[in-house]
Amino acid sequence: MSNERSAERVYIALGSNEAQGGDAPAAIVESAIERLAAVGTVARRSQLFASRAWPDPSGPTYVNAAAQIETDLPPQALLARLLEIENAFGRVRRARWAARTLDLDILDYAGRVGSFPQSGEGPPLTLPHPRMSRRLFVLRPLADIAPDWMRPKDGRAIADLIAEAEPETEAWPLS
Repeated sequence: MSNERSAERVYIALGSNEAQGGDAPAAIVESAIERLAAVGTVARRSQLFASRAWPDPSGPTYVNAAAQIETDLPPQALLARLLEIENAFGRVRRARWAARTLDLDILDYAGRVGSFPQSGEGPPLTLPHPRMSRRLFVLRPLADIAPDWMRPKDGRAIADLIAEAEPETEAWPLS
């Protein structure tokens, strides 16, 4: 009997609206996608999208993307590694929804649904991401790589979620 885990399909959202070390948000997101290779195989990645800062649109514009990775890390270990990548890009958690050099969120981990405790002090990891279905800056990049994706907890199609998402969270391709 083997103790090896098989690779799981995971969707990750990436976002940045704060330059760091001379790199603009678009370059940070591109570099972060490359760094995801440290946690699994990057199978697909979206184009880059832009969105207004949310919930305060007066902040700097965000660059958003999504990536599909195949990983054998369990959800909590993956989250810990993603936080390490954020920290490597200078992420500082000042206030909720504040500008950030990099934000990495697990959107869907192999269709799992529920809360998964983290080791340490962090809140439990909730899957699928609890607020993703209201945010076009998450849904549009995800639809770019997984147009047939369905929300695991109820089977709702991504196209339906996009149609019902909050319009102030709109995202458009960055050209």
